[in-house]
Amino acid sequence: MTGYAIAIATVLVAVVGPLTLGIAGLLRRPRAAPPHRPAPPWDWTLTLRSAVLYTLAFNLTFFLQELFLVLPKAFTPGLQPTLFHNNHAWEGTHPLASLFQGTGVAATLLCALACRWLLARYPAAPANIRLFLLWMVYCGLLMALPQFTIGALSEGSDVGMAMTYLGWPPPLRLAAGLLALAAVPAVGLGLLRPLLALADRPERIASAGARTRFTFLVATLPALAGSVACIAFRVPREWIEVVLVPAWVAILGTAWMQAGAWRVEDVRARGTAAGSIGIPLAAAALLLLVFQGVLRSGVAFY
Repeated sequence: MTGYAIAIATVLVAVVGPLTLGIAGLLRRPRAAPPHRPAPPWDWTLTLRSAVLYTLAFNLTFFLQELFLVLPKAFTPGLQPTLFHNNHAWEGTHPLASLFQGTGVAATLLCALACRWLLARYPAAPANIRLFLLWMVYCGLLMALPQFTIGALSEGSDVGMAMTYLGWPPPLRLAAGLLALAAVPAVGLGLLRPLLALADRPERIASAGARTRFTFLVATLPALAGSVACIAFRVPREWIEVVLVPAWVAILGTAWMQAGAWRVEDVRARGTAAGSIGIPLAAAALLLLVFQGVLRSGVAFY
């Protein structure tokens, strides 16, 4: 029962919903729009900056998750945790170990909510900062929410172990998994306004078609490219973890963003025509060095 319900809900959220919304946009009768100047040629620097910032946000979020899976265990008698660049492990036993498998998700959720508050609180911040905050919200929520769905199916998963410790019965686990899936469209659609506000000219988001194009070039394409770049941060590990997890996070939310971009109107363009890519690139390179040069062999927290 649980497996069938989760499977159906996943197909609805990941495939049917975005397709339906996108087709509705194609079939709608366009409104009469005020005349506007054609947008200037696209600046691919913004696409590249977004891809680098997505890569940085994804791996920082994953690091935060694993760090907060390790820290509670480090202060628990009898547990000896080790942090890796793509996982964590521990030796020893303690009844709280299962509960602490849920602290990583809690940390990513709280971080995402904090970044969402900052994004709303400072709408005129520099474009790179807003784009980074947007991707931190995106990665934090879309890395965390599916884990509740997986936890409803598998008692051996991180969140599944925490659910078991808390004594959640199957109906409650199923409800949590379904609610997590139902929140995915809200995440994707809710980030469209701050995304479109990154446009440097009103013409870039003046029509439904322009907004769809802008979303593809600033969100969908960079997220897909960034998920490929994430491979370098995650090897060596099973390819399902190295490739599938980043791809799933990238596709799940941007599908809704891409499908719903046509609906979002009255957004004020607050972006800038140019921005530095040097700092995001340097930050991503430094993080890769830490991942592969320090964390790959493991850092003991005992």
